[in-house]
Amino acid sequence: MEVLKQGSSGSEVRQLQKKLKELGFNPGRVDGVFGPATKAAVIAFQKSKGMVADGNVEPKMLSALNQGTNINTVSVIPLVTVDIVSKMFPFTPPSNIKANLPYVLSALENEELTDKNILLMALSTIRAETESFEPISEFISRYNTSPGGRPFDLYDYRRDLGNMGPPDGERYRGRGFIQLTGRINYKRYGEELGLDDQLLSEPERANGDEAAAQLLAVFLKNKKARIIDALQDNDLKTARQLVNGGSHGLDRFTEAFRIGERLIV
Repeated sequence: MEVLKQGSSGSEVRQLQKKLKELGFNPGRVDGVFGPATKAAVIAFQKSKGMVADGNVEPKMLSALNQGTNINTVSVIPLVTVDIVSKMFPFTPPSNIKANLPYVLSALENEELTDKNILLMALSTIRAETESFEPISEFISRYNTSPGGRPFDLYDYRRDLGNMGPPDGERYRGRGFIQLTGRINYKRYGEELGLDDQLLSEPERANGDEAAAQLLAVFLKNKKARIIDALQDNDLKTARQLVNGGSHGLDRFTEAFRIGERLIV
């Protein structure tokens, strides 16, 4: 069977239309003609499942629809190797990747973030935040420390981060693969990982290999819908902003994403 797309017609299109209608994605008339209404229904279905929303239906997707199976994503985890990731991280010791990649892949799998786009998002985020492929603590910079001031004093009274004054700025500085920052985020994500207030009382735990990978996965999962929308529009800048809030590391993020896009097939 060929890919079904706008302009296709026949019994397979009719079958597709029936199934879409059953699932609540109205394709209009069930007439076996793949028109604009059918394409819109397919795109809506694909977006609901976090798939590439191109409006085209591959044989595997149609087969899964007809069988009533879950086609949320096709896992690319088995395709990801240290060699491939090393090419995405050309300045990183392969030994670091070998040591930490299993934690990252396991955490992504646990959160069902296994399709190509979101996996590339995760790896490229690591490249942008910590090119060493190791969880790290935020460095002192002019953005977090005033001239001659205490380390991270510019974070001390950041209400958007939930900080309440010294020593919150330094205590809850960025850590891990995503640079988790601020009292409010240490509390929120500690609870999401089942650590309750342990991450608040021991913020350095965010740099643990397993915890850092779990934090990355949960953080991306919470923003998945918006990230997928940006990536489907090929808008890497917006995807990066959804994690970082700005464009820091965008060049590294983009380079890693494009390399992985070519190699993970």
